[in-house]
Amino acid sequence: MKLGYQTNTWGGVIGHPAGVTSVNDAYYLANGSTEEALKDISAAGYRGFEIFDGNLMQYKDKKEEFKALVKENSLDFIGVYTGGNFIFSDILEEELIKIEKVTSLASELGAKHLVIGGGAIRANGILESDYTDMGNALNRIVEISEKYHLIASYHPHMGTNVQAPEQLDRLMPLTTINLVPDTAHIEAGGGDPVEVIKKYIDRIKYVHLKDFQDGEFLPLGEGHQNFDEMIKVLNEAGYDGWITVELDSYENPKKGAEISREFLTRFE
Repeated sequence: MKLGYQTNTWGGVIGHPAGVTSVNDAYYLANGSTEEALKDISAAGYRGFEIFDGNLMQYKDKKEEFKALVKENSLDFIGVYTGGNFIFSDILEEELIKIEKVTSLASELGAKHLVIGGGAIRANGILESDYTDMGNALNRIVEISEKYHLIASYHPHMGTNVQAPEQLDRLMPLTTINLVPDTAHIEAGGGDPVEVIKKYIDRIKYVHLKDFQDGEFLPLGEGHQNFDEMIKVLNEAGYDGWITVELDSYENPKKGAEISREFLTRFE
């Protein structure tokens, strides 16, 4: 397996403050050190990393520094995580401008995957038309990703309009984008990650793993997720892509990465 880790554990999941007044600067951002994250990820035995769009854009004028950092830690740059609301027509163009900027930079720096989160929930509830609008927006993102030779995949997430399995099933027929299953978010939304992987295996080019128990996201092996069955399904389908561990926050980020890496040795 090709194993990677998300840098967002170093600093946790926050947002860029510029997004309050500028939609095309509404980046995800981990308020930690990317340099420290890559050093720890490499030391824990992972081969690659994924990064938030806001942390990647910090290197837009320091590209050689980023490349040197990746090389120094003997890692592959797997992909970048970005997203948007996708249901409000008056800001969609701004969201797509942001995503194209991120995709262009990620491609230039050697990434292979574009991970898309999001889908807003309206104050008065979700409209059925939101899924059609979102599907159309994601199709435009697929076109952007193809322009820059990245593989685009949608990431279901709590707090969006695609957190429950029936919501995912509404969206997926409306778009050609791939699916990156985040196993813990799928369970937190009421789904069975094994069944979701089985159902959408033909559209899975990238995978996020994290454990889950009692409403808490955990390092692999510390919850009750059935990773044995998930890996079995992937292997039987001939999946040979990246598997990235994503742990939104952990008191000791390096230790969290080490715990999950040790757990994954059982599949090697």
